Amino acid sequence: MNNTNECCCNDENGKIVVGVPLVFNFFDKNTNNIEKSLKVQLEKKNQLEDHDCDQEDDDDDLEATSLGDAAPSPAEIKLKAEKSLLEFRCKVEDAILGNYLLGEQDHEKLAPQEIVVAREQIREITLWGVPLLPSKAHKGTDVVLRKFLKAKDFKVSEAFDMLQKTLVWRRENNVDRIIDEDLGAEFGNNNAGFLCSKDREGRPVCYHVCGIFKDRRIYKKTFGSDNKCDKYLRWRIQLIEKAVKKLCFREGGVNSVLQVFDLRNTPMQGTKELNSLSKRALILFQNYYPEIIHKNIIVYAPFWFYTSQVLFSRFMNQRNKKKFILARPQKVTQTLLKFIAPEHLPTEYGGVRRNNDEDFSPSDKVSEHKIKGSTVSKVEFPVKENSATNSTKIFWNQFPKQNTLSLLQF
Repeated sequence: MNNTNECCCNDENGKIVVGVPLVFNFFDKNTNNIEKSLKVQLEKKNQLEDHDCDQEDDDDDLEATSLGDAAPSPAEIKLKAEKSLLEFRCKVEDAILGNYLLGEQDHEKLAPQEIVVAREQIREITLWGVPLLPSKAHKGTDVVLRKFLKAKDFKVSEAFDMLQKTLVWRRENNVDRIIDEDLGAEFGNNNAGFLCSKDREGRPVCYHVCGIFKDRRIYKKTFGSDNKCDKYLRWRIQLIEKAVKKLCFREGGVNSVLQVFDLRNTPMQGTKELNSLSKRALILFQNYYPEIIHKNIIVYAPFWFYTSQVLFSRFMNQRNKKKFILARPQKVTQTLLKFIAPEHLPTEYGGVRRNNDEDFSPSDKVSEHKIKGSTVSKVEFPVKENSATNSTKIFWNQFPKQNTLSLLQF
């Protein structure tokens, strides 16, 4: 299990399951004084017997060996994270002002006026709607940069290389305008993937349903040619971009997405194109959407899934493997309810959310009342009828071999 190439992920109980694929002010020019100040703070904190430091999720992912053989203290972890962010900000600032954030630019064929325009455009460059130039002091810049740092274990050079490749890929594929494209309604109409409500932390939830491709007519219509396959992959990118539009890149804001993969009735054979495109999508999201995916929950996975998808692990790093959670068939609803409140969970997964529901909406909170076995319990709730509020009482008598329900209204 220690082999990083082994295919594994967590199940709903946190166990490992084999065979599953899947703040610093920038305007302070004296960085030496900043580092010295940080070290003084560190020495003061180390003199305390108890370290009462609040760690962010980013800090938890730093390698323990990066600061020596001994386990680093919370203050040391925080110091390294802040220093990495400061260095990354400076590197991005220099790259934007130097006009090489998107790689070396060939200005020999451009007129002087066109060069000036190009420099102005690069200064206004954004990612997911957030300006990347640190000196603009946008509140979301540090949040975005931290995602790249976290994906690369706070190694600044690797994070910068990842940022460059992401921006080049988005420009070459016109991803910033992909939401406005009409990629066809066949995917949405067949419910191959859709956004539905949010999880308990406010993250948008994206559902991917593979069972519809059991119909060979739909499968051929979707993957019948290379152009159709490319269109499907672009539609997958469009779906994640729609989810990103719902995020808030601010300190303390919701800046990640929860994905649910429904593998119920997924065909076992004849899905070479679907498997290939799924692999490509995983690689794209791993390389160009760092830390955007919070968790991937797999539900209703068939038996053959554990062996046929082993190759997926070769294209995923260890960090992304940990983001996958396998929900056992008998615990699908229980697992999903840990992340999604029942009023936001669709009825097909054990929740109470229904499309076009005229009686209830996600704003109506669901209350939970647990009844122990062999006990008598009373549930009381108001019911509006004819502009009058009546009281309805439900008595649920539970016995070892018999359950009775009494409804009294008055």
